[in-house]
Amino acid sequence: MTDHEPGGPTDWGTSIGVGPWEGPWPEDPRYDPELLAHGDRRNVVDRYRYWTVEAIVADLDRRRHPFSVAIENFGHDLNIGTVVRTANAFLAEEVHVVGRRRWNRRGAMVTDRYQHLRHHPDVATLLAHAAARQLPVVAVDNHPGAVPLETADLPRRCLLLFGQEGPGLTEEARAGADLTVSIAQFGSTRSINVGVAAGIAMHAWIRQHAGPA
Repeated sequence: MTDHEPGGPTDWGTSIGVGPWEGPWPEDPRYDPELLAHGDRRNVVDRYRYWTVEAIVADLDRRRHPFSVAIENFGHDLNIGTVVRTANAFLAEEVHVVGRRRWNRRGAMVTDRYQHLRHHPDVATLLAHAAARQLPVVAVDNHPGAVPLETADLPRRCLLLFGQEGPGLTEEARAGADLTVSIAQFGSTRSINVGVAAGIAMHAWIRQHAGPA
């Protein structure tokens, strides 16, 4: 099934995307006959117009960056969709959700279909997964002793770990991290939205390790 049903989460209207294919249909198996016939209104870059979801994921898998993202979800955090969408934009290898399996996918804007997702029931399971894959865990938290993200050297292969909105990282997550970084703030608030923090941290990784898009 494609993700362009009328009225669905990717029905962007006639001003977004492209209409039905004009001229002879391409024989490339990456193209979706239904999209060719009815148009492609999905929120995808032009190179993926008319492609099947499976073909898009396969192409992304060839180019994914060697960092992953994890977010704790013990309080049903509504920011997870934003984190997933941003991870897709920066081509993270995987997104890990720790705690509750269910989360509000509306904020992901269907990008969860193109992003590899893993669930871990608790922090210990996540840390064991990272250790087995020799992934340094980089916690993002404004906690005493944290290294400023602006000057930190992020490992090329790593797992960026974020706490849930409000309480931040659990003590177990902080203790299990190989490195903790903080994001500089200059106003009156104690913290910033976790979805925003995740975007800042991912882009810091991109600036250090990724070439031009």
